[in-house]
Amino acid sequence: MARCSGGSAFAILSKMFSEAVLEHFRNPRNAGELPDATATVEVSNPVCGDILKLAARITGGRIAEVRFLCRGCTTSIACASLLTEQLRDRALAEARDITADSLSVALGGLPATTLHGAQLAADALAALLQKVAAAPR
Repeated sequence: MARCSGGSAFAILSKMFSEAVLEHFRNPRNAGELPDATATVEVSNPVCGDILKLAARITGGRIAEVRFLCRGCTTSIACASLLTEQLRDRALAEARDITADSLSVALGGLPATTLHGAQLAADALAALLQKVAAAPR
């Protein structure tokens, strides 16, 4: 009986995804809880079942720290990791410039079948920015 080895699984992944996607998937940045978060949101994609929790600590109108937890596919995890890198130390107004398309481009261009990972990250960012804007000051 043939068995799938880890090496062949990574060979398949490397044909499907850019090296940037695989790097963020294998070594996600800023993964984990953020206990002292100013705002935390959770979004999901009901079609594929991916769930992304995004938390940020805001100081002086800037994102001082940001973390994520993701239960999802390779692309969703990679996009969440990239999103947190792009958000760190960014002004809230500048964070609005991050989109699903900009995340896709930064990861080498996602195929249409996996673009939902970038959209999930963009949805989490939009929800986070909306929650921060609605918070009493």
